[in-house]
Amino acid sequence: MKKAIIAMSGGVDSSVAAYFMKKEGYDCIGATMKLYDNENIGISSEKTCCSLSDIEDARSVARRLDMPYYVFNFKDEFEEKVIKKFIKTYEAGATPNPCIDCNRYLKFEKLMQRMYELGFNCVVTGHYADIEEKNGRYYLKKGKDLSKDQSYVLYSLTQEQLSHTVFPLGRYSKEEIRSIAEEQGFLNARKHDSQDICFVPDGNYAAFIENHLGKKYPQGDFVDLNGNVLGRHKGIIKYTIGQRKGLNIAIGKPVYVLKKDIEKNQVVLGSNDELFSRRLEAEDFNWIYEKPQGIISCSAKTRYNMKEQPCSVWIEGNRVVVEFDSPQRAITSGQAVVLYDGDYVIGGGTII
Repeated sequence: MKKAIIAMSGGVDSSVAAYFMKKEGYDCIGATMKLYDNENIGISSEKTCCSLSDIEDARSVARRLDMPYYVFNFKDEFEEKVIKKFIKTYEAGATPNPCIDCNRYLKFEKLMQRMYELGFNCVVTGHYADIEEKNGRYYLKKGKDLSKDQSYVLYSLTQEQLSHTVFPLGRYSKEEIRSIAEEQGFLNARKHDSQDICFVPDGNYAAFIENHLGKKYPQGDFVDLNGNVLGRHKGIIKYTIGQRKGLNIAIGKPVYVLKKDIEKNQVVLGSNDELFSRRLEAEDFNWIYEKPQGIISCSAKTRYNMKEQPCSVWIEGNRVVVEFDSPQRAITSGQAVVLYDGDYVIGGGTII
């Protein structure tokens, strides 16, 4: 009998994923990854990933499915691979995507390592994406429910990882999944989806960084592209590319964050039109099935919620160059650019 580890967050998606695998006849165990203690990162609320209520919700579903359930302690790995990188990226003037790193280093590295150690066949998650196998090659595809598609945050999956991963929800809509959960009597059938970074549930990432490190970031100058001082900022990590709100700058017209100069401790402001560009470079690139030769035409997106845009792509040394057919707004270093061929993910990397 095939054996599966179900990555269970306590939410409805991973719960229904477990139900599907049991229905398929797999010998399953449920596993919640304990990534941090709330008090260690300055969170008092229980309404966050890894809270006791989430663990109890996951345990309840596992019990209902007659499935063993475990909590794996991955706190040290999460601190090293996700939180420290998150902070380092902000301090370097870029904007990280910790959900991508969590998938890459925890779910599909650390949890998969545990899968091998226990002699299981696959890791199962509640992501809205799909995997297709053709002639021994594995392809990552968008989920059926495009409003919930999560292929963007999964671009780092390797062929080996794809061959041992199952996404049971890829061909369902969110509402279909909630209906199935209700039919099965799962207590989390209508539980709200988590919208924020799990370890920064209030969205105030700058306060999290300052509290985590026990330090404050100095004020500095807002400047325009010519270096003219427009005002004072409250700490350079508190601003992201494209930001307009919270600048407290009155110069008679709207201004936006264009870039950050870490060495000078300056935040550069300008017009919305100046946020648009056609070209980016990316590093640490993962090609899902093969590295292309020459220039390829495809589509790409640089943010999770944007619609992918047509572009040309080529490789220059250790970097991948993406040139869009039309200018794109607020391309941001530290974020991911993910390439698509229709419903298939070609690959992705980190914007520099």
